[in-house]
Amino acid sequence: MNIKDLKSVGISDTEARVYLAVLELGETTIARVAQKSGIKRSTTYLALDSLKEAALISQIKKGKKTFIYAEDPRNLEKKMEERKQTISRIIPELLSISNLIDKKPIVRYFEGTEGLKEVFRDVLRFPDKEVYAWFPRKINYKNITAEYFDKVYVPERKKKNIWYKALIPSSSDMKRRIDEAQKDLIAAKTIPEASFPVDVETLVYGDNKICLISYEEEIAIVIESKKIFDMMKSTFLLIWNLLP
Repeated sequence: MNIKDLKSVGISDTEARVYLAVLELGETTIARVAQKSGIKRSTTYLALDSLKEAALISQIKKGKKTFIYAEDPRNLEKKMEERKQTISRIIPELLSISNLIDKKPIVRYFEGTEGLKEVFRDVLRFPDKEVYAWFPRKINYKNITAEYFDKVYVPERKKKNIWYKALIPSSSDMKRRIDEAQKDLIAAKTIPEASFPVDVETLVYGDNKICLISYEEEIAIVIESKKIFDMMKSTFLLIWNLLP
């Protein structure tokens, strides 16, 4: 039998070797178990103690000698079931503890044409999810051409029913886009450019992601944080609901 198979159910390498030796020898002595398994006698004692606790072996005294014998191997199945029940019982408590731990946000950095495209591929991984977007005054696509958005990103986004709610500065460059926004699954509202002179695009998407994109510098930063996501989403919706 493969030792790895026994190790996969939570038995150490030493315990597995000792257990197999007891199974093969039947009722036997500790000395013979140590010899058969190739484990030092002192270590064999420790392994036998662990196996007894797991109800996989038992011992009996006959005169002055102690004999070891294996219990029904099906006890392994019982052991796994007990372990599963224990895990199921403590999972809620472990989760409640984990919720109290301040988790550091994950921050990822992207650059260049392919890096920025990867950001938009990530948005597409969340079908039927709304995206909250602050658009910049101008989008200088550089190498990420409008063709990429028109022929790849937007069609795929439509197919996956990913709607944008967008806040757009009232500059002539961006305002032209609003007229055709609805067909691209974008609900848009304008903000006076004087009070919103922003040149970085912000996307709040998925369940916990915030992305900042600087097209001119060809860089993007994606932050994964539920707390920051909730704050940014709430801020967006507050502004959205205040606008006509």
